[in-house]
Amino acid sequence: MSTAVVPQKSSRRRRARKRARQKSVDRRMVLVAVLLLAGLLSAVYFLARGEGARIITDPQIARIAGLEVPDWVDQQILPEDSDSRRGDLLEACNAVVIHYVGNPGTTAEQNRNYYGNPGTKVNSHFLVGLDGEIIQSIPLEEKSSATSERNRDTISIEVCHPDEEGKFTEASYDSVVRLTAWLMDACQLEGEDALIRHYDATGKECPIYYVKNESAWLQLKADVEAARQSN
Repeated sequence: MSTAVVPQKSSRRRRARKRARQKSVDRRMVLVAVLLLAGLLSAVYFLARGEGARIITDPQIARIAGLEVPDWVDQQILPEDSDSRRGDLLEACNAVVIHYVGNPGTTAEQNRNYYGNPGTKVNSHFLVGLDGEIIQSIPLEEKSSATSERNRDTISIEVCHPDEEGKFTEASYDSVVRLTAWLMDACQLEGEDALIRHYDATGKECPIYYVKNESAWLQLKADVEAARQSN
């Protein structure tokens, strides 16, 4: 009897050791898979225009960071060490905000360069000039300094204007519509509050013409929506 029992016990021990090894392998594989998935979900490494790698933890902001800006936008990104560009990431992207520069007759280039002056604390993602030119001054995924508390979750567009009235030129208006439609599509923004004025966020009369003339503002919103539908 003893000679028959020993092989059976030995066989059971081998099977038990094999099952234990397999469980250990399975646990390691699960752990590796979890770590890989967590890495993909929690961090995206983004090479930002030669400025080095950064880690973006929010999937929405990571996707916005990876957007390819259209070739009709002149990218003149401010240095990250400039006073007006601090490099803080957006917390979310919930709306596009329209502003006016408040400095009649100035160009998009002049306002962009003003942002780059030492001591300047304001900036905007985009500037639209009197002739319809569009300049980008900070990356989409970063906070601008244009809309107070809403800097954290909005993309800002400053628009040049020829006089104190603040009405955009036809060329500026067309570019604002084109740029805003692209941004709202690219950032997947929908709803009544996805396109707002500075005024709607803080009560400041900006852009002044489109605050004092509500019908003009509603027309601009309708033109943006029409542009989105035609894309």
